Amino acid sequence: MGYIMEKEELLSLLNSRDIRICDCRFQLGAPDVGYIEYEKEHITGAVYFDLEKDLSGQVEKHGGRHPLPDLNTLKERLESKGITNETVLIAYDGGEGSFASRFVWLLSYLGHQKVFVLNGGFRAWKDAGYPLETNQSKYASADYNIVLNESVLASYQKVKEYTVKRPTDVVLIDSRESKRYQGIEEPIDKKAGHIPGAVNKVWTKVLENGFYKKSEELQLRDKEIIVYCGSGVTASPNYIALKEAGFKDVKVYVGSFSDWISYSDNPIE
Repeated sequence: MGYIMEKEELLSLLNSRDIRICDCRFQLGAPDVGYIEYEKEHITGAVYFDLEKDLSGQVEKHGGRHPLPDLNTLKERLESKGITNETVLIAYDGGEGSFASRFVWLLSYLGHQKVFVLNGGFRAWKDAGYPLETNQSKYASADYNIVLNESVLASYQKVKEYTVKRPTDVVLIDSRESKRYQGIEEPIDKKAGHIPGAVNKVWTKVLENGFYKKSEELQLRDKEIIVYCGSGVTASPNYIALKEAGFKDVKVYVGSFSDWISYSDNPIE
């Protein structure tokens, strides 16, 4: 089973009690915009998940700008939306792909079996004239059990070990734009450059007009792949694309570059 759902398939499932549509629209630097857009209009039946309030934890000295959320808090959030382990989850954002993909990766880490990105996001759904609403749907509380899938998470220690040993069976991918990878520009983090040994595969290249491309050019299926970005958000589309393309062992370093540079003695290329 893949991670991507087309809008036509979601339309056919819209009245099913077994699904939950998750609105993940967000705007970095303007954190209230996503929820304002949700209140204005959203896909019928959708509930809202905030990148920084729900899908990320509190920023501390280490862990990056969008660290993992407190899992008990996230569990309660899921339960309050009537989500169980059997619920089919479909996440969308404005069409950028990164925020919905963060939700999908995070729920995969929780061990959820059926979680998808809506291909094309809200923009494609609205452009198709599919059902929207302004009312917020209410769902009866449910029980959710977390069974962590550690295979999709790369720890800081794992990445540190890679930079020291440089194993040939591991590939570290920096998902940021080329100028940030090269250290030419750094508009967000306090240091510029990339984690030593990383190759650059920009996350936007796996998308075209908000839709995931059908194939991925990397030929690394026998290797372990660790993807990162600035804070663990835009690495998620690369994770989705690689898994869709058949790569079996793909992990996200969720702290990403902002976590790496929080340790003052870590080298940077």
